[in-house]
Amino acid sequence: MPLRQCDGTHSHDVVTGESFVRHGAAEPRSPVILSVPHAGRDYPDALRAALRVPLAALRGLEDRHADAIALAARRDETLFVATRPRAWIDLNRAEHERDPRLDDGAWPHGAPLSAKLRSGLGLVPRRVGNAGDIWQRRLSADEVQQRIHADHRPWHAAIDAVLASARARFGVAVLLDVHSMPPLGNPATAARLVPGDRFGKSAAGRFLGRIEGVARAHGIRTMANTPYSGGHILERHGDPRRGVHAIQLEFDRALYLDPALDQPGPGLATAVRLLRDIIDAVADEALPGAIAAE
Repeated sequence: MPLRQCDGTHSHDVVTGESFVRHGAAEPRSPVILSVPHAGRDYPDALRAALRVPLAALRGLEDRHADAIALAARRDETLFVATRPRAWIDLNRAEHERDPRLDDGAWPHGAPLSAKLRSGLGLVPRRVGNAGDIWQRRLSADEVQQRIHADHRPWHAAIDAVLASARARFGVAVLLDVHSMPPLGNPATAARLVPGDRFGKSAAGRFLGRIEGVARAHGIRTMANTPYSGGHILERHGDPRRGVHAIQLEFDRALYLDPALDQPGPGLATAVRLLRDIIDAVADEALPGAIAAE
């Protein structure tokens, strides 16, 4: 799917497609690439017409306004922001993670369903929190396949291309995949930021070490890979042996949203400074490889 230039003051650096927006020059200016896959709020008419639950219930699937953190923290880095909502298609699930209780195109197999699929959080989510089943009817194989072709594959192809370009230019590329999570417990004792690297499979450990150091300097508790170690985006794009690293960042929503966890709150600036310092630290950690490449 071709991307189109947006109108606006910085249109030369902002490119939009049907389901996501890319911020940044065509040639990446930093080895650090940012992505926000779950903050989309552009709910298609076809989704609205097929809902069993109120539209507002789907906010439970969003990383509510996580894009606001990334957009404010970004400087020269390339940033991808999904505009399609997670309820339409989950960019952090693999194409084969199709739910047989919803999707006529789910492939039959003898293996037990994953915990994600059993809970209704497959490629197209079937359920949302306490609201229950999302859809009035089953989805045809063609419906889901169309979403894969229009939304899922273009997102991953675009990230692949920019990571490859950054790797070629700097000798290393690091994807920071920005998410948000419900509060994990008492703010005084629970982690407020969960960095994940699939337990070392998607990134070299030195990057997580730098991220945890930044969080400590901000007085933010972290818990690496627990309870979120990263999903399909890290699995697909992280390849540390080739110099491509991918890390998931889960921000506690209470850090940056209002008390209702719905709109950006007074803590947004704090979360933005935290992410900016993480980006700088990760870029600094990648710098020896970038210098060697140039």
